[in-house]
Amino acid sequence: MGKKLINVAVIEPSYIVFEGLANILLRSKYHFQLYRLENAEEYEHSAPRIDFEVVLINPVMIQNLPKVIQQLRRVNERTSWIALVYSFFPKELLSQFDTLIRITDDPADIAELLYRQSKQHETSADAPAAEHITERETEVLKLLVKGLPNKEIADKLNISIHTVISHRKNIIQKTGIRSQAGLTIYAISNKIISLDHLGE
Repeated sequence: MGKKLINVAVIEPSYIVFEGLANILLRSKYHFQLYRLENAEEYEHSAPRIDFEVVLINPVMIQNLPKVIQQLRRVNERTSWIALVYSFFPKELLSQFDTLIRITDDPADIAELLYRQSKQHETSADAPAAEHITERETEVLKLLVKGLPNKEIADKLNISIHTVISHRKNIIQKTGIRSQAGLTIYAISNKIISLDHLGE
């Protein structure tokens, strides 16, 4: 029973970063096929031949080309674009991506995010992954992402700490993600929060 390979284009100038990422993804439970591309132009040439589900790109590669992401999205509208971030970039630039990962993120969370993003555009009939989280769990998740402790979440939502802990367990069980960074990525990729609201 062969599982479908998830084709990932990696546009990253650092060979060391690419190798580290490849090592993480190839050891994960998912079946990723990585293609290291030199630049956005190489993606344009490769995309007609290879059906990329995900493009992972260092924003520095397009920092001075503001409209290039929109142009590249037209090549395949079903492809998810993820920023690989390990330095500061303006919010306006990062907002052009479907989501982002940081070089410091947990390896399992990185693999999980790429897998989820690869499924994001499979069919328009697919329900978004966040729908299986209840409305109350979504409220708890938003506050968790802001770094609030259980007591503050309980006070803000007017519920008991025990209920908050129960919601946290449900969120972890449903998403398979334990770390705050991973939950933040999940919340952004499922449009529960936006990058603009992270600092509030």
